[in-house]
Amino acid sequence: MPELPHATVATIVEQDGKFLLVHEYSKGRLVYNQPAGHIETGESIVAAAIRETQEETGWKVEPSAFVGVSVYHAPNGISYIRNTLAAKALSHNQDQPLDQGIEAAVWLTYEEIRDRVNELRSPIVLKVIEDYRAGKTYPLDLIYEHR
Repeated sequence: MPELPHATVATIVEQDGKFLLVHEYSKGRLVYNQPAGHIETGESIVAAAIRETQEETGWKVEPSAFVGVSVYHAPNGISYIRNTLAAKALSHNQDQPLDQGIEAAVWLTYEEIRDRVNELRSPIVLKVIEDYRAGKTYPLDLIYEHR
């Protein structure tokens, strides 16, 4: 039986013309990605974005907009349903250890990210930044979560 899709979240954080990314290991190679991860059982999409960004970068953020839903069908047969949010950087804890597999949190310009297209974890990394730059954002109340 095939594995069910994984529900994930990613955060676009822009500050001073640069985007916050993580330089992380995936399948034995270093790649760039937005701070991202799985939504835990019972966790809201917004709470997951805040938690994952903090754990992976040391940055506390405040989500401000919904950017979109992306579906990625990985070569290993797993599908990921990725919810991307935009967020404002609030404060940084430089002493916080980063999640396992993450080498560093880095700030890169759009051009620097585009120049590293072959080093991105998936094509979605650049796509959502381009959507965000084109103004494709939506109010957070687009997300309805029944409790």
